[in-house]
Amino acid sequence: MAVKERRFNFHWGSGVVAEEARFEGEHHVPAIQLLRYDEGEAEGGVSVRFCFFNQRGRFQRSPLMMSETDLDRMRTALEQTPELRVLLKRMIGD
Repeated sequence: MAVKERRFNFHWGSGVVAEEARFEGEHHVPAIQLLRYDEGEAEGGVSVRFCFFNQRGRFQRSPLMMSETDLDRMRTALEQTPELRVLLKRMIGD
């Protein structure tokens, strides 16, 4: 079965969620997403979005917060996202 492409749309461009690291937390589902723009002003670029979903899978528009334990679980989830890992390492200087 093919994975459904997930799209996003902002006023500066739209595209697909190219990679996503997420895990099921106690109160929410934290996620880090690699957004790849294929239309609009940002076409050809990428962004990293730190976000979360509620327990029913609905996107939430609040800041992502994670506990120390959550950080370890996110690190494990990031093992499946090679492009995201490269960008995050670049951000922290590793």
